[in-house]
Amino acid sequence: MENTAYKENLAKQLLQIKAIQLSPEQPFTWASGLKSPVYCDNRKLLSYPDIRNFVKDGLVQLAQEYFPQAECIAGVATAGIPLGVLIADALQLPFVYVRSKPKEHGLTNTIEGDLKHGYRVLVVEDTISTGGSSLKAVEDLRAAGAEVIGMVAIYKYGFESAKQKFEDAGVLLKTLTNYEFMIRTAQSSGYVTEEEVSTLQDWRANPTAWSAAQQ
Repeated sequence: MENTAYKENLAKQLLQIKAIQLSPEQPFTWASGLKSPVYCDNRKLLSYPDIRNFVKDGLVQLAQEYFPQAECIAGVATAGIPLGVLIADALQLPFVYVRSKPKEHGLTNTIEGDLKHGYRVLVVEDTISTGGSSLKAVEDLRAAGAEVIGMVAIYKYGFESAKQKFEDAGVLLKTLTNYEFMIRTAQSSGYVTEEEVSTLQDWRANPTAWSAAQQ
């Protein structure tokens, strides 16, 4: 799905509802401790039916175009769960979800749902940053006997390190929009100045060094 208009439209909508927030002057702190001028919380779009349907239709199209052989949809907890359910419902496929760690009581499951051995599984995420948690879910699915055929997500930062991790893991990743479209849309819509765009580009080029410089 190489639809530039769609990517730009989605980026604009995510910025409007503050699912993606830009703050070059007062950086956010990620869970990893990394300082970032960008914060992405695509859970917000679930509260906006029009955008939710726009995203659902886009993800379904990605699934049909690149992964028509999918036999099951797997959402990555927690943000990938509602998105995965939407796709599975639209495609009339089974759905499971993958916990970040095993449940601490009961059956102590990592994967919830009925995952048949050998299922060709399409994984659903909301945002791809470093790729660590997403690929951990892939490992868990493979360990349970699934054949992971790829992953779809709403948005990716496009870090080279993450790209390499996905290549090494043999996972084809397709997203609806990305950092480049978000920056371009933010600038054209007046969300950020040219100077702030430069800051955002510097961060994406080397987020670790940029973060260290903010300490």
